[in-house]
Amino acid sequence: MITGTRLRGGTANTARGAASFVTEQISAARVAGCTGEIVVRADSGYYTGKVIAACQRAGVRFSVTASMDRKIRRAIADIGDEDWVPVRYPKAVWDDDLDCWVSDAQVAETSYTAFASKKQHRTTARLIVRRVKDRNISPGQDELFTAWRYHAVFTDNPQPLLAAEASHRDHAVIEQVIADLNDGPLAHLPSASFAANAAWLALAALTHNLLRAAGTLASVFHAKARGATLRRQLINIPARLARHGRGHITVHLPEHWPWQTPWAGLFDATHRAPPAPAG
Repeated sequence: MITGTRLRGGTANTARGAASFVTEQISAARVAGCTGEIVVRADSGYYTGKVIAACQRAGVRFSVTASMDRKIRRAIADIGDEDWVPVRYPKAVWDDDLDCWVSDAQVAETSYTAFASKKQHRTTARLIVRRVKDRNISPGQDELFTAWRYHAVFTDNPQPLLAAEASHRDHAVIEQVIADLNDGPLAHLPSASFAANAAWLALAALTHNLLRAAGTLASVFHAKARGATLRRQLINIPARLARHGRGHITVHLPEHWPWQTPWAGLFDATHRAPPAPAG
């Protein structure tokens, strides 16, 4: 579910307005009924003292990819070899840096104080680091020593090490949402008007949420299906409309249509009589 969108100019820094945006989405989640513990997961563009401070003021946890600056690299270098825990993933994980699927890695953690130069943003929390072997080796050249690529996460998630690291990687589900939007309504962007683009983005988020709700009502399969699948099987249906009398419409679906049952379930769920007014 998309709780909010914000369109900015192409030259805007990723961190611009990030703290206020995070605060708005936390409020939206609580208004929607989220009463449990909230963890804000974000990529390195949101690794700022203002964002962390916003999470702490709102009383939520944070899990943010740390920028690999000199201080982070120094903290990683201080982790002992005996502290690294080997991990094998049941399903391979895509590594953007290596541009390949990774099935094993090593994970460790240390305490780290971020944003120490600004007293109001100074925060001490866990620095969870995942490292994978760098396989970018020239053909015919043997490996003299193991080279690693590191991915650091700054978090106050209280879960055990491996669970907290896996929880942060779950934030990548937003990439699938973005892919669905790019394959659908956002394929029409951009236009020459910034206001029109902003309106279209808001409508794209609204229709995305409605489409996900429709899929959930239709079937277990459609609850996890891609947006293109939902549009093809539930929205753009091969039906014929017949009008009878005043306002009576009959939908004639194809015979032996494979998605008849999920579509009928969605139809019944969304065309129930409204509840009776309270006495």
